[in-house]
Amino acid sequence: MKTYQAVLIPGDGIGPEITVAVKKVLSAAGAGIEWIERKAGIAALADGSGVMPEETIEAIQEHQVGLKGPCTTPVGKGFSSVNVQLRKRLDLYAAVRPVRSLPGVKTRFENVDLIIIRENTEGLYSGVENEVTPGVVMSMKVATEGACSRIAKWAFRYATQRKRKKISVFHKANIMKMTDGLFIKCAEEVHRIDYPNIEYEEVIIDAGCMKLVQDPTQFDMLLLENLYGDVVSDLCAGQVGGLGVIPGANIGDREAVFEAVHGSAPDIAGKGVANPLALLMSAVMMLNHMSDKEHEPELREVGGKIKAAYNQALSDGCKTRDLGGELGTDEFADRVIERLNG
Repeated sequence: MKTYQAVLIPGDGIGPEITVAVKKVLSAAGAGIEWIERKAGIAALADGSGVMPEETIEAIQEHQVGLKGPCTTPVGKGFSSVNVQLRKRLDLYAAVRPVRSLPGVKTRFENVDLIIIRENTEGLYSGVENEVTPGVVMSMKVATEGACSRIAKWAFRYATQRKRKKISVFHKANIMKMTDGLFIKCAEEVHRIDYPNIEYEEVIIDAGCMKLVQDPTQFDMLLLENLYGDVVSDLCAGQVGGLGVIPGANIGDREAVFEAVHGSAPDIAGKGVANPLALLMSAVMMLNHMSDKEHEPELREVGGKIKAAYNQALSDGCKTRDLGGELGTDEFADRVIERLNG
């Protein structure tokens, strides 16, 4: 297999540890990735750069694909989210979060198989906030027809490629009639005009969340605006074992960044106990994306081999502490590597 270049952002906290473990698995699987390492977040601040250095952005623009560990975001103060900055700078408008039940990871739900598509650039996360008068602050929810139509088209196209049967749009258009009303109007038009073969429904978000916790198997793909997508994707992660077993991707028309969606967990950083599975799963998503983009089926084959190996490891009881096991970060990676060749 020939060599491919991808940008690697280890991140903060446990990020560097799980990154090393994931690199080891991909190397053992023969992925042929040459990593271009760049910094972001607190690690970049420590070097005297901003939290999102220009050289990191430029590297992703050059190589068009990146894998990112978790970066710390201060709550209520300090610098703005590294993730939000990255999505805005590169226009990574489609957030993709697959959520599925895993072998050996027992939860209250079985046979969960969801894909959550979240519009990644607008809504309340646009960051348009101001103080109207002392003691009164305002945050503006932004929705544009262009962005709403764009994410709807992307979601239906993705559903077609992945052979999914139904898209459910979660909204609150009964209250936010203009912003959420525009979101569902654009989604319905894309469905009616371009993808009538895919089943479509609109679900008010509070009722949708209730239905998700009653029976997540009644849903297939979810399409949501920014804030709803952030909340619901974490809710769904809880149904299959938590954020430690969920991959994520942020995809634009040109660049794509794949990431562990959990936090940087500074309380366990350096202890070698963090679960690298979420970042490993995200790396498999990256390989599949590169395979499609580069027309290289071997990359998808490698991704499939890694997926089969970590599924088998989990099924065999190889789990880190967050999943009720006793393995450390490197130990779990080693168990996956042992199963790479069946």
